Amino acid sequence: MIENLKSILIGFSRADKTPSSAIRYGLGLARQAEAHVSICALSPEMAVTHAFISEVATRLVEEKNQRLKELARELAEQSRQDALAQGVPCTTEVIHDNYAVLASRFAKRTRIHDLTLFDADPDAMSLGRGLLEEAMFNGGRPVLTVPAGCDTFKIENVMVAWDVSAKAARAVNDALPFLKAAKQVEIVWVSGEKDLSRSVSGADLAPHLARHGINCSVKELPVQNGDAGETLRSQAGLFRADMTVMGAFVHSRLRQLVLGGVTQSMLKHSKVPLLLSF
Repeated sequence: MIENLKSILIGFSRADKTPSSAIRYGLGLARQAEAHVSICALSPEMAVTHAFISEVATRLVEEKNQRLKELARELAEQSRQDALAQGVPCTTEVIHDNYAVLASRFAKRTRIHDLTLFDADPDAMSLGRGLLEEAMFNGGRPVLTVPAGCDTFKIENVMVAWDVSAKAARAVNDALPFLKAAKQVEIVWVSGEKDLSRSVSGADLAPHLARHGINCSVKELPVQNGDAGETLRSQAGLFRADMTVMGAFVHSRLRQLVLGGVTQSMLKHSKVPLLLSF
């Protein structure tokens, strides 16, 4: 059983009926944690931005918005039925509004939940990534991204990406329910990517986790091809990790977007659920 995790928010945004891995994975997690699930269907409202757009175009936009709203309601109801079938207490909500309002309202929802789940989105410029980052930066709660096809909750092996930052420390604390439930936790310390000579090493973190009853080990790895994200993903595969825990965006969001970074690399390519704290 997953302890101290009683309120889970799952957000999703769909333009079609493609299944949400976050919902399937989240319901499995909620069942093991005996938690309540709030499912939020996020439906972006299309807008007519030019005063000289024809009435025909305006009507087409209105019809498109109606279809998007109906789709969100249908998917939310299907999710509620799936939750009931699994014995998971669940409430659903559809938010159909312009992007700014949509993102703000969703971020506020995250603040009254222990954890927020969202489908992983490899496209850094997509609507889904924008909503995910809004929740991450302005929600104040940890976010768990779920890759497509990762539909079954499992928590035997957890990898902690430790870079000694305050955000990594927050991620470790936020992940304690998962770390305590795991059979094995591996703290991964990537050397060569930045100067960590005066930092608290993974070996120093291990006793702290051990005091929480967590079975953990430490592995220091040289950075591969100058890419810490690639190093972490490779080790996650070797360790057969069911989840990776890490702090998000040590550098500025603009620098991450333009130059890349570990967070962007992991969000784009991670094959396992990724727990991020900011």
